[in-house]
Amino acid sequence: MVFCPSRILVNTLCHIRYHAIIVNNDTIMVNTANNNSALFFKITLITFMNSTKFTVTVLGFDQALASAITGALDVFAFAGISWQRIHKLSPSPQFRVQLASHHGQPFMCSNQIMLQPNIAIEDVSHTDILLIPTIGGNIDEVLRDTQPLLVHIKRLQKVGADIAANCTGTFLLAQTGLLTNKTATTHWGYADKFKSMYPNVNLQPDKMVTEDNAVYCAGGGMAWIDLSTQLIERYCGHQIASDTAKSHVLDVSRTSQTIYASSRQRRLHADKDIMEIQSYLEKNMRSKTTLAELAKKHNMTERTMIRRFKNACDITPGQYLQALRIEQARKLLETSTMPLENLINAVGYEDLSSFTRLFKKTTGLSPSQYRIKFNRS
Repeated sequence: MVFCPSRILVNTLCHIRYHAIIVNNDTIMVNTANNNSALFFKITLITFMNSTKFTVTVLGFDQALASAITGALDVFAFAGISWQRIHKLSPSPQFRVQLASHHGQPFMCSNQIMLQPNIAIEDVSHTDILLIPTIGGNIDEVLRDTQPLLVHIKRLQKVGADIAANCTGTFLLAQTGLLTNKTATTHWGYADKFKSMYPNVNLQPDKMVTEDNAVYCAGGGMAWIDLSTQLIERYCGHQIASDTAKSHVLDVSRTSQTIYASSRQRRLHADKDIMEIQSYLEKNMRSKTTLAELAKKHNMTERTMIRRFKNACDITPGQYLQALRIEQARKLLETSTMPLENLINAVGYEDLSSFTRLFKKTTGLSPSQYRIKFNRS
C-alpha cells in the first residue's frame, strides 16, 4: 500500500492497471500493464511532495508577539526538512508559509521589531491554516485597531481554513464570533478577562491546546509550539510531527498549563468582601479556621459566603485555599532544598501521601519531579 496524498496522483493511478509501485528515496516508479506492453511513470518525489504542500498563513498586526510569528513560520516551513537533513535523507517539505497583514503593510511587533509581510490578507483567497499570534501589547488597543481583520478571518474560515490562535490572540479570534459556544483556552493569566468579555465561550484555561470544529486555541506564550506540532500531526501524521519536534528539540508532552498558573489571578472581580476573605486566606493558609468561622469573621452566613465566593472566583473558598497551598509549595520546591516533610507543614498540610496525590493531580508532576524540573539551584 502506498500513501498518495496528492489527489491528482491518486486519480491518475486509479485509471491505470498497474503491477507495482516502487518507491525510492527520490522517485516513484509506476509499472503499468497495457496490452502486454510495459509503461513506466517516473515521478520526482520532491515534485510530488511540492504538489501536496499545505499552506499556512500567519496574520500579523501591530503589537503582535514576534516569536509567536517567526517561530511558528519556521516550525511549519521545516516540517519534512530538518529531520531529513540531519539523517541525510531527501527533504520532503510539507507546508508553504506566508505572512499576511492588513493591505500587506509592515507592522511593529511588541518587541519593536518591524516585520514585512509577503502578502496582504485581502489577497489570501485560500489557506489551509490561518494562525493568529499572541497579542504582545495592550489587548484592548489591539482589538480596537484590528477590526478590519475580522472579516478576513471569517471569510477564510468559510472557505475551509482551519483557524488557530495562540495565547492572547484568542481574544482577536473571539471578536469574530467564531468561538461562540465553542471550547477554547487562552493564557492562564488572562482567563478572567476573557471570561468577562466572552461569556458564551466555553473557556478551559487549564488546557494547553483546544480544538472545536477546526477552530484551535493555545494557552500562554510559547504554547504556539504545542499548537504548531498538533497541526502538523493533523495534516502530515504523527511521524512527521514527532520528527519535527525532535529535530527542533521541542517539548510536546505538555497538555496542561496549570503547572504555570497563579491563583492570584482570581482577583479580577468587584466583590470587596470576597477580596477581604481572599486576603485573609492568603495570609493564614496554615490556619485550621473552618468555613463557618471564616464566614462569621466576615459577617455573613457560610452558605452566602460560599455562593458569593464562587460567583466571584469560580471556585469555592476551600478550593481557593487548596490552590494557595499548592502554589506556595511550588515556590518552595523551586527555591529551596527543604525536605518534603517540612515543606508540606509549611504550607498547611500534614499527610505527605495525600499532599503528593493532590500536587500531582494539580500540576501533572510529583513534588520530586517538579523540584527536578523547576528548582533554580
